This record gives sequence, C-alpha cells and structure tokens, in this order.
Amino acid sequence: MAYIVVATQNEHKVDEYRELLKDQGVELRSLKEYPNFPEVEENGKTFAENAALKAVAASKYCDVPAFADDSGLEVEALDGRPGIYSARYAPTSAERIEKLLGELEGCENRRARFVCVIAIAINGEVIETFEGEVKGVITAIPRGEGGFGYDPVFQPDGYDQTFGEMAPELKNSISHRANAVKKAVEFIEDEMSVLDSDF
Repeated sequence: MAYIVVATQNEHKVDEYRELLKDQGVELRSLKEYPNFPEVEENGKTFAENAALKAVAASKYCDVPAFADDSGLEVEALDGRPGIYSARYAPTSAERIEKLLGELEGCENRRARFVCVIAIAINGEVIETFEGEVKGVITAIPRGEGGFGYDPVFQPDGYDQTFGEMAPELKNSISHRANAVKKAVEFIEDEMSVLDSDF
C-alpha cells in the first residue's frame, strides 16, 4: 500500500480527499498523525507557490511522499480578490462571507471561480503541480449549510444550487479540488512504484 500525506490541518479537506482518492489504492495520512508538524508560513505570491511550500515541508518532516493544495475564490469584480488570501480574508467563515457580500453589494458582475492547485513532493522536492477550477457566480445571500468556507454563496455554472446546498457527492464530482485531483490521480497511478514505501 502506498502512503501519501495530505499537508493540511483542515479536516474538511482531508475528508474530501479521502472520498476523491478512495478507489486509487493510496492510503491517505493526515497531519493529525504528525502532531508536532511545524506551521508553514504561506508567503507565496500564487496558489502554486503556497501549495509547494506546504508539500515540501510535509514530505521532509513526515519522510513520505506528500501533497498539498492551496485554493481560494477569485471574484472578477474584486480584481481577483480574495484569491490567495481567501482563508485570511476575515477571522471566520461567516465573517468572510459577510465581507464578500458587502463588497459586492450593488454590483451586477458577480462572476467568480474557485481555484485549486495541488503540489506533490517527494524527498523534499516538488515533482509536479496540477490546477483545477470551477466557474460560477456569487449569490446575493448564503444558501445551504453544507460544505465549508465560501460554499454557501458560490453557485457553479449549470446548477441552481450553491456548493452549500449540494450533496457532498455532487460537489466532490465537480469542484475545483475534484478537477485538480483528477489530473493528479493519473500521475499518482503512473508513479505508484515511487510512492510505495514501508511506512
């Protein structure tokens, strides 16, 4: 069995990744299994740079292959904000949504996209990155209790539900994270002999 660490403390992300990778013959480990893992400063200027920082740190510390993502919401009318600062836009998810809707008040253009970049690192070096996206609009009010982050105000193109209203199975099949994972899975399968370890 190949082991790979997902470099996040966000259990929502871990659950999504476990679901997305359940049929790939890869055992996913969480950083919860490495309680002294040092916090990584996300000082990159792009999603890819931040994902790489986390993946490299995890692969070095945990001594197994690791992957990390950096993801966020880019809103056209806000010149791409909150972007890489999506998780730091305000202290809590509710406050982040409130701030976003406040900035968009009276704005006709509500186009946005979720972006996810996954970086895979082995032996402290990034070996590949993969980007996924899903486009949609920001709703006028939050709808739904599911998902996390900005999910209740993001309605993907072609659907009448927000991510917060969708069943997890549907969201996980169309999300930015799912699109990035699809690209990464083929690579992981091809590199399985590299990922195999005794850990």
